[in-house]
Amino acid sequence: MLKALIVDDEQHCIDRLERLLQSSIHNIQIIALCKTIGEAKKEIAKITPDILFLDVQLGNETGFDLLSQLNSIDFEVIFTTSYDKYALKAIKFSALDYLLKPIDNTELDNALQKLRQQKSLKEASKKIDVLFHNFKENKPSSKRIAIPTVDGFTMMDTKEIIRFQSDTNYTHIHTLSRKKITASKTIKYFEDILDENMFFRVHKSHLVNLSYIKTYTKGKGGYITLSDKTKIEVAVRRKDELLQKLRA
Repeated sequence: MLKALIVDDEQHCIDRLERLLQSSIHNIQIIALCKTIGEAKKEIAKITPDILFLDVQLGNETGFDLLSQLNSIDFEVIFTTSYDKYALKAIKFSALDYLLKPIDNTELDNALQKLRQQKSLKEASKKIDVLFHNFKENKPSSKRIAIPTVDGFTMMDTKEIIRFQSDTNYTHIHTLSRKKITASKTIKYFEDILDENMFFRVHKSHLVNLSYIKTYTKGKGGYITLSDKTKIEVAVRRKDELLQKLRA
């Protein structure tokens, strides 16, 4: 049985999540319900949960503030939040899970199923490290990303990535070290979370780091040559936007 701690400053949100967890097929024991960071820290110190359901906004503080005050994190974190573009992007970069309010039962079951399939709960602290690294670094080129793979997660600086290549529901990531990583996510997943001024989808199958484009060769759509000497065709409908970015 997994032990869960809910941290949310809105009672109706606590009530809904508690009700959904109690009726869940995933055998969850709710060990505490907290409305403040102070309460949550005390409960975590008493009984370390397996899962922390953590609201992003807690009055004048945030769930991120709670995590930054803990000495160690050896449990999984699932954020709960109303739509917040900045927070969601940070969460996705670190491969942490989240549930949008009002929480849907199917989405909750999917999140818990993914959690049970994790290779190890120890990966949680690595993902939190990525989260806080990115909060401190403002430049897109200084960001780190947690890449989901079939074996777990690979943490990598975005500046180390030359290009992403689509392979149906997987994505091959080519790096400066010439190491190839296969991610268990579509190329659209990476296009959505990466900075559009650093990475650009030149073709339905290719998302490239603009910094590593060495030349553009004219043609109907033309093609680019990257620093690793890879040549990639540019889709006709992407050509004008790409040239604008290269001139910027």
